Amino acid sequence: MIPVPGFEGRRVALFGLGRSGITAARALQAGGALPVLWDDGVSGRMQAEAEGFNVGDLTVADWSGFDALVLSPGAPLTHPKPHWTVDKAHAAGIPVIGDIELFARALDALPAGQRPRVVAITGTNGKSTTTALIAYVLKQAGLKVHMGGNIGIGVLALPAPTPDAVYVIEVSSYQLDLTTSFAPDVAILTNISPDHLDRHGGMEGYVKAKARIFQSQPDGALALIGIDEDWGKARADRLEGEGANVRRIATARLEADLPTSGWRAAPALLLADNDRIDLSDARSLPGRHNAQNAAFAYATATALGVAPDVALSGLKAFPGLAHRMEAVGRINEVRFINDSKGTNADAAAQALASYPAVFWIAGGKAKEGGIESLRPLFGHVTKAYLIGEAADAFAVTLGDVPHVVAHTMERAVQMAAADAAKAGGEQVVLLSPACASFDQFPDFEVRGEAFRAAVLALGAEAESAR
Repeated sequence: MIPVPGFEGRRVALFGLGRSGITAARALQAGGALPVLWDDGVSGRMQAEAEGFNVGDLTVADWSGFDALVLSPGAPLTHPKPHWTVDKAHAAGIPVIGDIELFARALDALPAGQRPRVVAITGTNGKSTTTALIAYVLKQAGLKVHMGGNIGIGVLALPAPTPDAVYVIEVSSYQLDLTTSFAPDVAILTNISPDHLDRHGGMEGYVKAKARIFQSQPDGALALIGIDEDWGKARADRLEGEGANVRRIATARLEADLPTSGWRAAPALLLADNDRIDLSDARSLPGRHNAQNAAFAYATATALGVAPDVALSGLKAFPGLAHRMEAVGRINEVRFINDSKGTNADAAAQALASYPAVFWIAGGKAKEGGIESLRPLFGHVTKAYLIGEAADAFAVTLGDVPHVVAHTMERAVQMAAADAAKAGGEQVVLLSPACASFDQFPDFEVRGEAFRAAVLALGAEAESAR
């Protein structure tokens, strides 16, 4: 755990007792603060009471006695409207912060020369894979690495800082909205596309939240930015205009379509300025999006002093993440790929583009725009199997593309497996839903596990690597 100093003997209101909230409470208490905890759910309050925390009803509390509000990232800061605790904090004139800001303040309080290095990753898609990939490459190089934040365990539950450590932190837009002094040595923006617009009041607010990852970077820090979208290009332009150390990373489906200079990525290929890096042996990194993830990891590792050949070895050995282009099994020549994390059309586009032909399982709780933006990739779809609330709407969009409404995951897997076997030769059954999971499953992990279970129930042999 990372104790948070700066609030010794002072009361701090804390709302939201999920993973990050209860961890923040422990870290505050370990630093000498007097946290007062509250949650709308009874179970969270009961857990906090069982740990001996002061659980107090913040709806009737005297907010003049608090020095700060630590807000769960799940509670809205500004949109669709501020959470009631935010209104009370503003009325009392106290700051509203989150666990990432507490982490930043804990590092800032360290003596000169004792601060560890910090790598932070955000973006609409790819941030979890990039985070895990960077942590893996750095660990393979022999560095002491602690990974957490929006992936794995809460950032304040990570081991206490030492000068030789590197923290690799995934941060969401919700978390970044609650930061002011977070100052990563390497800050990465993988990409930006419309998402969570209701929580940020539109695209401008969403982009602004993501850009906060760069707001407090120290002199000499590195900003790595994917520039396939105009939002990324604009942020890179702005940071360069401010004198920041920026490295742009572009991608294309074909090497011939890449820019002629700078850092670039195409399927199985990374061009790092004048260095040509072959990623064809990196089985867990298919497609141009994963080549870009590899570029972020390679640039980060070499910036932190890892030798290029060591960094490349780490990329090639990376085993991949569950539910992110994960090969879960094979029946003869049919491979089953679990990309349950593909919860929006942009993520599904990267998955579809990674294979020339797929038997595609899609659907769930649709996001704005549905799959209309995927129309240029419909040629990659041999047949689609539609599930969940979005099935009928997706069927309309697919039009003449062969498809069937399967309704359930189990049925979709059975139908796709049978059709792929009949087609003969090497085939891919791909789950990349382009939807949230909340109509049929509590989260994308449970959805991915349902896919895995259905595949294994057909007698598939599990694959240890992609």
